[in-house]
Amino acid sequence: MPAWASAPAARQLAGILLSALLAALYARGAQAWPLGFVMLVPCLYCLNTTRTLPATLGWAYLMSLAWTFAVFGWFGAALGRYTQLGAGTGLACLLLGAPLFQPQILVFALVRQLAGRRFGPLLRALAGAAAWVAAEWLLPKLLGDTLGYGLYPSRLMRQGAALGGGAGLTVLLLLTNEGLATAFSYRQGGWRAMRWPLALSALPALLLAGYGQLVLSSGSVRAGPTLRLAMVQANLVDYEGLRQQKGAHAVVRSVLDRHFAMSYDAVVGQRAAAVLWSETAYPTTFGQPKSAAGAAFDREILEQVTAAGVPFVFGTYDRDMAGEYNAAAFVQPGTGLTGLYRKTRLFPLTEYVPSWLDGPRLRRWLPWTGNWRAGNGARVFPLQLADGREIPVLPLICLDDVDTSLALDGARLGAQAILTMSNDAWFSTDTEGARLHQSVAAFRSIETGLPQFRVTTNGYSAAIDASGEVLAGTAMGAAALLVADQRVGPVPATLMVRWGDWVGPAACSLLMVLTVVALMPRQSAARARSPALPAPGVSFPLRIIMLPPAARLMTAALRGLAMLGLLGLGVMLMLNPALRANTLAQIRLFAGCCLAPELAAWCVLQGFAGQATLRDGVLELRGAGRRIELALGEIASVAFWRVALPAQGLELRTISGQALRCGLVLAEPLGFAAALAEAGAPPAHLAGFPVWAVYGRARLALRRRCGDRPVFKFGLLPLALAIPAFQLHQQIAYGSGFGEYYSFGVKAYLLAFGLWWVAWLIGVTLWAGLLRGLIEAGTLLAAVLSPAQTIAVRHWLECAGQLALYLGLPLSVLANLVLS
Repeated sequence: MPAWASAPAARQLAGILLSALLAALYARGAQAWPLGFVMLVPCLYCLNTTRTLPATLGWAYLMSLAWTFAVFGWFGAALGRYTQLGAGTGLACLLLGAPLFQPQILVFALVRQLAGRRFGPLLRALAGAAAWVAAEWLLPKLLGDTLGYGLYPSRLMRQGAALGGGAGLTVLLLLTNEGLATAFSYRQGGWRAMRWPLALSALPALLLAGYGQLVLSSGSVRAGPTLRLAMVQANLVDYEGLRQQKGAHAVVRSVLDRHFAMSYDAVVGQRAAAVLWSETAYPTTFGQPKSAAGAAFDREILEQVTAAGVPFVFGTYDRDMAGEYNAAAFVQPGTGLTGLYRKTRLFPLTEYVPSWLDGPRLRRWLPWTGNWRAGNGARVFPLQLADGREIPVLPLICLDDVDTSLALDGARLGAQAILTMSNDAWFSTDTEGARLHQSVAAFRSIETGLPQFRVTTNGYSAAIDASGEVLAGTAMGAAALLVADQRVGPVPATLMVRWGDWVGPAACSLLMVLTVVALMPRQSAARARSPALPAPGVSFPLRIIMLPPAARLMTAALRGLAMLGLLGLGVMLMLNPALRANTLAQIRLFAGCCLAPELAAWCVLQGFAGQATLRDGVLELRGAGRRIELALGEIASVAFWRVALPAQGLELRTISGQALRCGLVLAEPLGFAAALAEAGAPPAHLAGFPVWAVYGRARLALRRRCGDRPVFKFGLLPLALAIPAFQLHQQIAYGSGFGEYYSFGVKAYLLAFGLWWVAWLIGVTLWAGLLRGLIEAGTLLAAVLSPAQTIAVRHWLECAGQLALYLGLPLSVLANLVLS
């Protein structure tokens, strides 16, 4: 019996085919988008049960074939029809080049296999996800596709593209699939073994849904004037076939007649402020005619634009000494041609041939190959409307809209809208391609926060808002005039606009770090899991909080709510410029979402405050009307809490197997446990899987610094920052440091100063929260990469955090004041 027919190999092959089937359904969109979170699980099962690199590459090759056939079979058929080779031949050629068409699959499988030999499931998953998006970034694919684009049907989930683009969504989908695959492999250990992978696999979807809800709820109404633009979908395709039948002049004549008629209806009948034609709608050069007939057509276009009284943007050709370009012309009434954009991203072979491949023989074999030249990147053009407004717009032509960097560059150049022109006529039979192209184009609006007007030759044309929603659209294969209004104006820069397409470079950096760590000598498991912990000394009686389980759950929920409220406030301040200028609204949100739950948690904790006394081998606990005496010999275990919520604490369990009906919250749980151990109790331990145990020990090992005290962090520091800022405000607004006092009295003066103090308190709290998140993330990363050094790493991170808070924040404020 051949090896592939064995039971394990048959299950692996079934896993590959099942993943391909799920991917095909996922790519169809509509309500199948949740499949993106599970579709790779069968394939990952196949890779998890493969031990050798050759076998891994073999299965990865089969996966690329199955994936290409299931998801992109329509593309091979469309390519075959376009090149007149036949749908079957086109599909065969596509499958032959499947590893080149989807190279990230082989890279993903190879890196994942190597990482699994050195690291555990968590780092293997991170390495695999990083390899996938790094390969897509370093080896740009023909269609610019990525897994994350399949989430487009979910308005909630796709908003995450504003933070990390399609690549960021892909990473989250891969990690979710990895978590589910890991949970499946742990199934024999029962629920306790599966719960952590399942919990981690649910986290990406929850984060995406939460962020999407926040964005949609805060940005549902957009201020600013509207742009009413008409998109002319003429449904004239196969110019070359028409040229052979009628002649070039007759084709151009019929194309212009239809576009003129539809444009007249748009301007006169529907009051459009601008008109947009599709890619190469004018199938010859504009502004540099090749013949007298071409010059006459150019003059006629100019006359029509002047008579309409609105600007026209249309696809055409451009040329210079280097060659011809696929271009978009901007024509203003009375002014004429004001600019030409040259398409940057050309389709291989059909639009251009690389110089190393080009030659007379290739042209004889493939007479349909193109000879256009590529443009030099994004450009923003002013669209001057009849009412005097000038709107900067970013033109994109066809494949340009799959290139994230072009849209981001245009947003940085000040564009307020995206004008996309495409010719998807070669998808007339395979409409799936046209639908996917429009979905990918919609992500450019999400990533930049810009509205988009997208016109095609014969469908699908659409008006797309900043959330990626199609406000109005056309059908495929029909002439249609689409007129839509969208608000335009300056928009806050998204994270993608600020940082660029950062996920790919970040993935490459992570892979380099993992490579360096993998080449380092291995540490012993005992040393990695149980590094020496410096135990601070404590003196009895010791202040404690005797927290029953219900009270702990309540206070943990309240503090978790306060953390989420702080995070939400920070995100809203980033996304909403109006909120940044409204101090009273900030105070209300901060008080209701952060301060109130934190104060409630503090009150509950104080209600259970007490003290602990240790004498003559007996531990006495008093608090909240309770008194417990416990001989140290009766203590079977001392366990630190795995999750330090509502604060750091521990649990005592007696030799009878019963835990005390309350946990103990302490300022120094490590010192308390050391004192008990010295007096005869068992040594304390921290349960959980190794990485979490090392991370928890690092949290316990470091004592609170003076700068961590709330009176300094949230009292004196905001006060020190508020005083000079308030004085500067008084000087600017009233001409004196006490100008408001002299004008309106002491009450108004103190109230204004109080608002400044609270505003700085909010800023310091947000900054401190960000630093705390970075410190915890750095500590957790150290626990994964170098467990023995985790405590030292956390020590330096804490020191850096103190410097950034007490020195970096004031210096940044001072620098801003000096520069302004």
